[in-house]
Amino acid sequence: MASHVALDGALTRLVPTTENDLDLLASWFADSDFVEHWGGVPLSRQEVAEKYVGRRRPQVESFLVLAQGTAVGYAQYWHSDATEGGIDLVLTSGARGRGLGPDAAHALVTHLCSEHGWRRVTVDPASTNLRAVHAWEKAGFQRLAQEGPDLLMEWRPAG
Repeated sequence: MASHVALDGALTRLVPTTENDLDLLASWFADSDFVEHWGGVPLSRQEVAEKYVGRRRPQVESFLVLAQGTAVGYAQYWHSDATEGGIDLVLTSGARGRGLGPDAAHALVTHLCSEHGWRRVTVDPASTNLRAVHAWEKAGFQRLAQEGPDLLMEWRPAG
């Protein structure tokens, strides 16, 4: 079920992360602004290596989000079962507010539904992260429930 292919959106391209991306990802995840809504605490290089450069395949698939060939964010998906799972996405501060998040989310959801047969995709942004909530809504996710500080949202194919 692994995805070792690039995924194209209209504005973004998602490429699988590799060990070669460790320096870039470690710098991002060490930035308090980048992780503000991703656990809230900067991560060590070792934590980034263990979690975000593809070492958790096939349970978790990790991607760099590119815009015009430049890395602007990180996305991942994980399986709940054969027909559903969740995605997470975070963009660098300079990439936010340009429609890149919804575009990358749409590319990822399209891939998961068409290539993996997923019938449900969930996300759980912090309810106070209004920018993210609106971006997920723009990508077609619907609000379901408040779960502590997080908002559970889902996307299901039409029909």
